[in-house]
Formats: sequence, C-alpha cells, structure tokens
Amino acid sequence: MADKAELRRQFTEAFEGAEFPVEGPMDLVPALPEGPGTTFESDEFSMTAMELNAKSGDQQSFPYESVEELVDDLMEGLESKDLF
Repeated sequence: MADKAELRRQFTEAFEGAEFPVEGPMDLVPALPEGPGTTFESDEFSMTAMELNAKSGDQQSFPYESVEELVDDLMEGLESKDLF
C-alpha cells in the first residue's frame, strides 16, 4: 500500500514551484522537475504527472490558489478511485 504522507510530500515538492494561482494543468508543467514525465512513487504506487492528470483530472477544481489546495484535491481524487 502506498504511503499517503510520502505521496503528499512528493506532490507538494513537485508543484510548490508553480506560480499560484494556477488556472489549469498546463500551468503546473513548468514547476515539474521532469515535466509531464515526473514520476511519483511509493511502494506499489507509481504514476507520472501526465498519468496523474489523466486519472484524477476530473476531481480537480481549477483555479487553485495554493499548493495545499491542489494537493488536497489530488489526494482525494486518487483515494476516491482506489488508486492507492
């Protein structure tokens, strides 16, 4: 099972460099160290930023004013789809 705290930390570190507020997923790409190929991993969980957007994008509610709001929605979206 994925360590949710570890994934939250990885998401926060990856997206905190974005210029908030962000209006859509493309506003996040410049902040990612490997662009859309940035990979988030914990135990059996492994997903690129592109996959993350495809699998949990419908749970996101742009614009986001802070990285915390974004990460909260990402975590909720993944959990609601039993992806970790």
